[in-house]
Amino acid sequence: MHITVLDGNALNPGDLSWKPLEIFGQVTIYPRTAPEDVLAHIADSDAILMNKIQITEDILSKCPKLKYIGIQATGYNVVDIEACKRHNVVVTNVPSYSTAGVAQLTFAFITEFASKVSLHSKSVFAGDWIKSKDFCYWKAPLIELEGKTLGIFGYGNIGKKVATIAQAFGMNVLVCTRTNQNNSNIHFVDFESLLQDSDFISLHAPLTPLTNKIINATALSKMKPTAYIINTARGALVNEYDVAVALQKNIIAGYATDVLEEEPMKENNPLLNAPKDKILITPHIAWAATETRQRLLDIVIDNLASFIEGRMQNVIS
Repeated sequence: MHITVLDGNALNPGDLSWKPLEIFGQVTIYPRTAPEDVLAHIADSDAILMNKIQITEDILSKCPKLKYIGIQATGYNVVDIEACKRHNVVVTNVPSYSTAGVAQLTFAFITEFASKVSLHSKSVFAGDWIKSKDFCYWKAPLIELEGKTLGIFGYGNIGKKVATIAQAFGMNVLVCTRTNQNNSNIHFVDFESLLQDSDFISLHAPLTPLTNKIINATALSKMKPTAYIINTARGALVNEYDVAVALQKNIIAGYATDVLEEEPMKENNPLLNAPKDKILITPHIAWAATETRQRLLDIVIDNLASFIEGRMQNVIS
């Protein structure tokens, strides 16, 4: 079997090991694959592992040996699933591997907005504490999370983990989800109530036609001017231009995101024009902890082993 990793640098820039793949056959690893090189890199591969490479009907029609696509992520919108079914190509993904990491970054954002650790550390190193006439000072209003309301949009594994952490902080939790849930500790509300009543809103829903840009000018106008939005789900859940305007006009207090509609970030992204003291942007790192990526790689390898052995797991098509 010829196994090809098309964009290995994302999952494993060198601190993990691809060696376990070698028990299945010949392994070719490309750190990155440009769109024009996809066909050449797949070549005569029986199986490919990839993260963000677009796999289309045209590519599949020109790769008759290909029988397996292992997506090194949870989302699979980059692969034409219906075309894979027509070409009898099995596709697997990796659900739930990043729950802890994404929940952790969600609260890194929330606590940064609340305590402004970075702002005050920079102030100290700029000499402000040395010059202070008092034993303490603060550069901006600080927030105590206990008693505040966290609204969670989407209530899968990550949303549930975030809710648990929020309750440990003493926060009230509201949840808006399309599926009925039984949990006496959680208050389920509609989307409008979530917008109106939350001090923080954390997005954990999949990107669908219904959720695409659900955070827009209309939604933002219903929020408290002291409220914050956290997005560790999908960039396109928000209208980035509308969020930038809302921050400029003090319609909301802040926005933090680890995801953008276009990645890598483009230089004309409207969020770059938002007030810098109201916005936090990280380069899609919620899944990037060493432990998280090792867990992902282990499941990717196990998915391939399952395919080879005919026991199948995490199959999309």
